[in-house]
Amino acid sequence: MKAAAAEMRQPMLGEMLSSLTAIPAESVEHGEVFTRRWVVDLVLDLAGYTADRDLAALVAVEPACGGGAFLAGMAARVSASCRKHDRPLLDAKRAVRAFDLLAVNVAASRRLVRDVLVDGGWSLPDAREVATAWVRQADYLLDPRVPEAVDFVVGNPPYVRLEDVPADRMLAYRAACPTMTGRSDLYVGFYERGLRCLAPGGVLAFICADRWMRNQYGRQLRELIAAGYSVDVTVTMHDVDAFEEQVSAYPAVTVLRRAEQGVAAVVDTRRGFGPQDAPELVEAICSAEPRVGLDGRFEVAQLPHWFAGGDSWPAGSPSRLAMIETLNDRFPALEDPSTGTRVGIGVATGADSVFITTDADVEPRRLLPLSMVKDTTSGRHSWSGHYLVNPWDVDGQLVNLDALPRLRAYYQRHAAALKRRHVAGKRPAHWYRTIDKVDHSLVDRPKLLFPDMKAAIHPVLDEGGFYPHHNLYYIVSDAWDLRVLGGLLLSGVAQAFVEAYAVRMRGGTLRFQAQYLRRIRVPRPETISATDRAALAAAFDERNARAATEVALRVYGIAAMEV
Repeated sequence: MKAAAAEMRQPMLGEMLSSLTAIPAESVEHGEVFTRRWVVDLVLDLAGYTADRDLAALVAVEPACGGGAFLAGMAARVSASCRKHDRPLLDAKRAVRAFDLLAVNVAASRRLVRDVLVDGGWSLPDAREVATAWVRQADYLLDPRVPEAVDFVVGNPPYVRLEDVPADRMLAYRAACPTMTGRSDLYVGFYERGLRCLAPGGVLAFICADRWMRNQYGRQLRELIAAGYSVDVTVTMHDVDAFEEQVSAYPAVTVLRRAEQGVAAVVDTRRGFGPQDAPELVEAICSAEPRVGLDGRFEVAQLPHWFAGGDSWPAGSPSRLAMIETLNDRFPALEDPSTGTRVGIGVATGADSVFITTDADVEPRRLLPLSMVKDTTSGRHSWSGHYLVNPWDVDGQLVNLDALPRLRAYYQRHAAALKRRHVAGKRPAHWYRTIDKVDHSLVDRPKLLFPDMKAAIHPVLDEGGFYPHHNLYYIVSDAWDLRVLGGLLLSGVAQAFVEAYAVRMRGGTLRFQAQYLRRIRVPRPETISATDRAALAAAFDERNARAATEVALRVYGIAAMEV
């Protein structure tokens, strides 16, 4: 089936390509951000594109060469390699393949390559012939002549939102690069095509915005990488002056290899990191040992492997990421069928002003005590007297309004607002339903509640009798004493997991959503000693995060962690 689908897609893509309109240079934002030479050299070093190798015998691709920043560095290395391996320059005529959409960039890149080679002592005719062969005007994402089974793909792909591309070309890009989903950036396609063009053992090394590592639109690219490639190195460079002009790009260097996943080096650079630090950084990565650079301008940690699957990749300092990956390997996830522990979210109504009340005139049994975010503020559950005007029966079906005249009258007074909701439009006969069903089995269970938005993790115990509102996430368990689990989740270890995966809002607020809570790893409850269980429960009761962290470090077997 997959082969047949691919055969069908090729003619469709061919038809799209044949019908594409030309893109006038002045009509499109090409996303050109030129890279400083020392950053180019860092990327090439991390890729292993070095003059001690016989580069003339290898094939490297620069998929969006712009004015030639990467080509200049590559030309200098090819020149030195040819000297070292006693080759004539023309042996390297096919060693590099560079692409750009704009004729002006192609001409500029050819001149730059020619000049670098001439400065390296090669004759002008040979340098011109090599430069002309290396650089051509084409769209890397769509050109059928892009080389396959190459040894390197290196560069700085363009920063362009797909919606800023003409519609016919955007459709062709999406057909050629299936990982470009949703509100994707164009660089996602460059990653995909570059990876697919690598030979076994081949390396892709880009400096590029790192949003795809965590955003939803990067999910399919992350899945592609997890399925057949190794993440060798990531270097976060958010505060580094990496480009010729100021941009808000959140750049990172990513080195990926067509191979089984091995050890991964994680690097964070800080403000002031520059050309003086790059050689030490490369040495630190090659030494495979954790290291902090001079004056703390960078930090390197080694992970035994990379994070699996298409879920968002965590963010944080290298030592924090190394700790998280170690805990991922050693402990099960918080949500665990074997302990009956699960994470959920409270009821969404679509009309809180109608469904949430303190004094509605309805049958008393239709009023379900509701936990609100304000009820958790103090760290202890303090009910504010809110109810859900509940349209659901215990069997999961909507109640019969004819049997409940006061409820029927209440809903009918608000019928206009209720019927305007999307959920009512989909099922008009069920116009008085809430968006979510009410799970009545949850009401009397003890629950740990988590406000959606908070600067620090804030578990609060509801001992039972209440149902959570949709701004609260909850945890229930068949095996855990929730005060003990609450102590673990109050700790800095749990906070570290959420910080690594969660979206951080303006002002430092975190989203404590179910998808992030599920990423927390915890020991099995029976492995925690009675003494530590008592200490965790006491820390939870006292809202003492520092004490909870001290016990959690012991339980997890962590010597220490950064604050």
